[in-house]
Amino acid sequence: MKHLKWLPALLAGTALMSPAHAADPAKVLRVTFPIAETGFDPAKVNDVYSLGVNENIFDTLLRYDYLARPLKVKPGTAVAMPEVSADGRVYTIKIKPGIYFSDDPVFKGKKRELTAADYAYSFRRYADPVVNSPVANMMTDWIVGLEEAGKKASKTGKFDYEAPIAGIQVLDRYTLRLTLVKPNYIFNYTLAAKQFGAVAREVIEAYSKDTMSHPVGTGPFMLKEWKPGNKIVLVANPNYRKQVFDGEPGDNPEDQKIATALAGKMLPLVGRVEVRIIEEEQPRWLSFLNKQQDWTILPKSAVKTALHVDSANPTVTTLNPALKKRGIQLSHTQALDVTYAFFNMLDPVVGGYAKDKIALRRAIALAYPVEKEVIPLLYANQAIPMQTFVTQGIPGSSPNFDGRSKFDPALGNALLDEFGYKIGADGYRTLPDGKPLLIVQATQPSALDKQFNQVWQKTFDSLKIRVQFKAAKWSENLKNAYAHKLQMWTLGGSASMPDGDDSMVELWSKSISSGSNLAAFSRPEFDRAFEESRLLPDGPEREAKFEKMNRVVVAYQPVIFNVTRMYNELTQSYVSGFKRHPIYSIGGFWRYVDLGKH
Repeated sequence: MKHLKWLPALLAGTALMSPAHAADPAKVLRVTFPIAETGFDPAKVNDVYSLGVNENIFDTLLRYDYLARPLKVKPGTAVAMPEVSADGRVYTIKIKPGIYFSDDPVFKGKKRELTAADYAYSFRRYADPVVNSPVANMMTDWIVGLEEAGKKASKTGKFDYEAPIAGIQVLDRYTLRLTLVKPNYIFNYTLAAKQFGAVAREVIEAYSKDTMSHPVGTGPFMLKEWKPGNKIVLVANPNYRKQVFDGEPGDNPEDQKIATALAGKMLPLVGRVEVRIIEEEQPRWLSFLNKQQDWTILPKSAVKTALHVDSANPTVTTLNPALKKRGIQLSHTQALDVTYAFFNMLDPVVGGYAKDKIALRRAIALAYPVEKEVIPLLYANQAIPMQTFVTQGIPGSSPNFDGRSKFDPALGNALLDEFGYKIGADGYRTLPDGKPLLIVQATQPSALDKQFNQVWQKTFDSLKIRVQFKAAKWSENLKNAYAHKLQMWTLGGSASMPDGDDSMVELWSKSISSGSNLAAFSRPEFDRAFEESRLLPDGPEREAKFEKMNRVVVAYQPVIFNVTRMYNELTQSYVSGFKRHPIYSIGGFWRYVDLGKH
């Protein structure tokens, strides 16, 4: 037994070689959301704020590198990148053993390991009509047999989770095989999308009446407290695997500095994340200045006092010296997002494809002053105008095509005159059939939304069209938008993948039933170009398909292009490791940041 005397020395050596311990419970990261979340069931939500929380609770098979630019997809819970067949249709993925779900009473005190069957079940859920996923087609359009299973469930009233699906096979405990109906050159982006984390079947079934408030995943954090629309608290998942930072920075010195600071450290570093929902800009900004928050997106109203904006190039900003003296740090990035106003194409007033309806939508687009007022007044010049329905600089953005509506309210009025929208005795236009014309635009009650409403009011006044603003919570408007109950609404969204497919799928007719096609837009020429683009690798031929789609969108005007936003994000002096990720965005940094003494 003398050899045991070496045990302390061996253990000491092991400790020296092990990664630094993660998740200090004394470190609490405090952040704010300007809009309330809707819930935490991965298959049921698609709003930025819910996804920002979910990406920290649930694990996807693949994951984007935190620092790599251009963006790089790497293994998440997968052992390695998928093995892909020669024809590009069969993906075989091996899952790392020893990954466990966070503790939950459903597991009856036992550790519950993540297996291939969990992803098989999770992916099936997107076809279940009861789940009614807003992103269902990201799975059902591709996996062999999944769409058919969903259609069968619609007829029978119940999805059969036991029935075999040819495109989803569990080869063994840790091996999943997915077979696609056709080659998909960006399917790895789908597997990395934050909507497709794994859930445990027994958890979903146990909380079937309220899956939105019982998220149980294998990610770095778990839900501790939730007061809807007010407060969300996450704590580090004690069952989280030993995940050592392995970011791959490029040439950016700041990124290299982050990588050096995080090298060898286990994730996450903070033990608790507290999210407050503060809808109004001023109290949100004051909360940060008073060090009640550790990170914030600089509100538009504070840009003039917090930043120096280059007059020659308004997208170039530097931090106010007074804030810099306090150690506050500025991160300025262009988002991978789109913002737009959509018309409900099913609505009898603004919808449809007749020339008079197109003229009405086109006139409104011509009178909306994106560059003249929206960007300088509502975004403090921290935005650039959208030229197409795809974010500039990614595949599908049609760089040779500019679909913006030139600001020309006179032309808008001429269009309305030509197509029979006459001005009545009261000074407002009527429909071509003589009935009153009223546009009902959904909005929210915040001060910033009221400023947007003022611009829209001027837009409609310039056309002599009555408009009514109907205010509700953002989450309520989103719910009604999914159900195609809104006539018109302005909103934005961040990308789920760095490709134009992510935007264009929202105008594809097959997305109407899932609700993600908020405009309920449906044109066969758009659908053909979209479906053909999905069979092509990135290149000139595929780009031509996207340009065709963008031209169709501009021709029928189901949406009004708004802006792609610039983000000025501030962190307190004691926060290190922050970097905005274009895909993970609002919650993508939580596992990577560290907090010093404060």
